[in-house]
Amino acid sequence: MRKRLTIQLTNPRLFKEQLLFWSKQFQHVSILDSHDVSRKGNSKAEYNTYDLLAGIDAMQVVQPKENSFACLQAAIDRSKDWWFGYFAYDLKNEIEVLHSNKVDGLEFPTMHFFRPRWVFILEADSLLVQYLQEEFSDTEIINLVNDILRVEIPIDGLEQVSGIKSRISKEQYLQSVCDLKEHIRRGDIYEVNFCQEFYAGNTNIRPRQTYRKLMHVSPTPYSCFFQIENQYLFSASPERFIKKLGKKIISQPIKGTAKRGIDEQEDEKMKENLFADPKERAENIMIVDLVRNDLSKTARKGSVHVEELCGIYTFPQVHQMISTVVSELKENVSGVEAIRQCFPMGSMTGAPKVRAMKLIEKYETTKRGLYSGAVGYFTPDGDFDFNVVIRSILYNKNNQYLSFMVGGAITMQSDPEKEYEECLLKAKAITKVLKDY
Repeated sequence: MRKRLTIQLTNPRLFKEQLLFWSKQFQHVSILDSHDVSRKGNSKAEYNTYDLLAGIDAMQVVQPKENSFACLQAAIDRSKDWWFGYFAYDLKNEIEVLHSNKVDGLEFPTMHFFRPRWVFILEADSLLVQYLQEEFSDTEIINLVNDILRVEIPIDGLEQVSGIKSRISKEQYLQSVCDLKEHIRRGDIYEVNFCQEFYAGNTNIRPRQTYRKLMHVSPTPYSCFFQIENQYLFSASPERFIKKLGKKIISQPIKGTAKRGIDEQEDEKMKENLFADPKERAENIMIVDLVRNDLSKTARKGSVHVEELCGIYTFPQVHQMISTVVSELKENVSGVEAIRQCFPMGSMTGAPKVRAMKLIEKYETTKRGLYSGAVGYFTPDGDFDFNVVIRSILYNKNNQYLSFMVGGAITMQSDPEKEYEECLLKAKAITKVLKDY
């Protein structure tokens, strides 16, 4: 049973950075930061829970090699505690008859969850620390928070990451889009999410400084810093995959992207054009239908509905089209099963989902791994919230391999050149971080 202690902070924003660098002494870290999203209007405010939620240090780890979802559910049932972790994209191979045999320079586990020693919850200037009372006294927790508040933030001044390469050439990318459109023309699929990898080998970066720079360039509502020993994820994700509040399940797929304008007038015009664009709306609506179908597998009959269709939300680099689909979980269905039935998320696969994933394996050149998976947490009450791992940097310090992937939805209306340009737009924040230290 966890005990709770609330402490008022005078500078919550500084505390976030101090917590990030204080956590350097541990091998398991998950820091989930919403960046004041409820006050910026780039998400449905009623579903935002915390300004920041962090799990630090591992008391127990779940990293199965098979029967992953069942192993995780068993651990959750036994402990009735917090769990932080991720589902990698290639868990699809446990759910469907699929495989993955592409290049994998990152070598992340397919699933990893840990039960943290400390949970830090920040809302406005109020910090709630949850800890095991058999391990710590209130005084020890107060001293621990004071230690965090004394952490000095290192000065930037990092070197540029050089030698960033694309796993495929522009010509290969354009040809693959044309080939995928031919599959659509033949009726194999209606839509597919096609991605490409950018990577750098022999790269030595400072993980926490890199993440801090990414958050400065692109603060987003589902960002996270996640560490397993010497493997790191720095995510500036704008997309929620799935959330559970009591019996309610919420999914908020993104499909549809437009660049920001140079001034307020042009910015508004970009938003209007995105909302009215028939191709972007078609992409979004197809994925909404897929999400409705996924949620229906675990929903009480008649409870699946679309709360918002094709809403336009603004982020530092782009405008996005986001829909919100909800359902009520039927009796005797676990939270982990609700996630399994929706995984991988439709916005990162396509429709029909299984056929789209087979074509992704055929045409993409890199094993996705954690990219287009989901990072998040389970609460002691069985609620959960998970993002979509996009707009993210992945780094394996052991082999000094750095990677990020970008992609987009391919439909019959897709222009290969414009799809390629959209990839570069989505990569803009990351390349800025890596090249403009």
